[in-house]
Amino acid sequence: MVMRLSAMSLMLGTLLLAVASISTTSLAARVVVGDSAHWTFGYNYTEWAIKGSPFYQNDTLVFMYDPPNSTTFPHSVYLMKNLRSFLACDLRKAKLVANVLQGGGDGFEFVLKKRKPHYFACGERNGIHCSVGLMKFAVFPLRRCHG
Repeated sequence: MVMRLSAMSLMLGTLLLAVASISTTSLAARVVVGDSAHWTFGYNYTEWAIKGSPFYQNDTLVFMYDPPNSTTFPHSVYLMKNLRSFLACDLRKAKLVANVLQGGGDGFEFVLKKRKPHYFACGERNGIHCSVGLMKFAVFPLRRCHG
């Protein structure tokens, strides 16, 4: 009898964990950066992020851009180290998270795993796309409330 209750408790616990996992994942959004404009030179991504906020922990940002060819500029995605480097478009300590080829097709996906500021920028042309082309934005993921 004790063995049967223990097994039932384990099964119930596993089921509850699975349901909790599904509901957390299903609440996460998949957001295309720039909407129909995608990740392109000259679009104001800071304005886009403000209009699209709030963003939540475990949301997925999708960066879509054409691979470099004779008619398009190459783009990339960098995660900037801090606000100061973001504001200055200083790529020296930034982390490359998507190269010029990764935005094609279904795009590059970045999951907002941590509740901390995320500063994104295009690093092409030594930061010109970031500073002149407005290809930068910040998001501050919030904890999603269940209820």
